[in-house]
Amino acid sequence: MFLKKNKIRDREYNHLLFHLEELKSKLDNQKQLIERSLDPSDDVLFRAKITESLYSLLLREARVGLEKKNGLS
Repeated sequence: MFLKKNKIRDREYNHLLFHLEELKSKLDNQKQLIERSLDPSDDVLFRAKITESLYSLLLREARVGLEKKNGLS
């Protein structure tokens, strides 16, 4: 029973890390686009802000998951 839960937890944690890496690269690309633009549109700035917020949320979730995985909490 516990092995199955641990496998599911590990699989979901790895899935979270995968999405975290994807969002980080997307956020970096958006920031580079904004830096290179003379006058970035509000839509581009808004999408970058949404991506940054989602990245922050997933980063917090990954930290909590890592603490649980290591038994720190």
